[in-house]
Amino acid sequence: MLDLVPLARFGDRVATGLLDVTGDPAALDSTGFWAVAADFEGRLTCARFADVREQPVPAPVPGAWRGPAAGDWTSSLDRAAYTAGVRRIREHIAAGEVYQANLCRVLSAPVGPDADVDALTALLARGNPAPYAGTIRLPEHGVEIATASPELFLRREGRTVESGPIKGTGRTEADLQEKDYAENVMIVDLVRNDIGRVCATGSVTVPELCVVEKHPGLVHLVSTVRGTLRDGAGWPETLAAAFPPGSVTGAPKSSALRIIDALETAPRGPYCGGIGWVDADRGVGELAVGIRTFWIDRACGDGPLLRFGTGAGITWGSDPEGEWRETELKASRLLAVASGTYEAMERD
Repeated sequence: MLDLVPLARFGDRVATGLLDVTGDPAALDSTGFWAVAADFEGRLTCARFADVREQPVPAPVPGAWRGPAAGDWTSSLDRAAYTAGVRRIREHIAAGEVYQANLCRVLSAPVGPDADVDALTALLARGNPAPYAGTIRLPEHGVEIATASPELFLRREGRTVESGPIKGTGRTEADLQEKDYAENVMIVDLVRNDIGRVCATGSVTVPELCVVEKHPGLVHLVSTVRGTLRDGAGWPETLAAAFPPGSVTGAPKSSALRIIDALETAPRGPYCGGIGWVDADRGVGELAVGIRTFWIDRACGDGPLLRFGTGAGITWGSDPEGEWRETELKASRLLAVASGTYEAMERD
């Protein structure tokens, strides 16, 4: 492995000069600039950096990133297992145990020992720009993440907290179905309840509901939930109330998590977790939902693996084959970028 210097990138901001690393969320209410990575399973890594400056993501350097070939990827759930999982969730819905659950699979492919997520970031910034793009490179702490997330998990400005759940995906707006709108409304209700646990009574509002947002290669339905934190509530309380994100679990969250645990065969890791930054000195921060996210797993006996997650929200109206196709749609462009074939396709 190369001697990879710790760094974090969020948009046009880069942080270097690692000071300390902790798993204690209370640190986010202390001082300094923090990069934050929370795995879906609950592992939290907060890294404080000394130097934060404005710097655009560099242009890709030819040969700096050698990604997997398109045929190198394997899936934790193949097509048959995934569609069977969708049918099983519909049985849980019919039994009244859950209204919806997010079913995900993790794709994996080998990469070289010199693989650097920051080099992948340069490709993602051009092939799949995203509003909550971010990179955290902490090899000694097992965190090497590059996300092209379109989804806001939590934003804090002083005492105001906001979330932007996504539910509903199509290639175009015309592809969005009644099921997509129903999913979004259900998750908005869940997020309202989550945030309401740490907000002042009556302060939680929904300024935007089911707004169509265009992203590279697809469209999403996005809503906004906003509230005012009650006295005494900081980052530890907010994360405890809202994590894991409702849009990637289901409703009710507790039932959905139990179903996910039974059906999914691989840990999600950074995928569907929280990835972002907190400026504790200014009392602001922004965490994305860790979707459209790559990470390098070096804890593998046969060499490092590049991993990527994809999934779909399952409701009573779900068609198993249609949900499988949605996971393919969400992954296709990003896997092409990571393999280096996307730019070639664009030139052709």
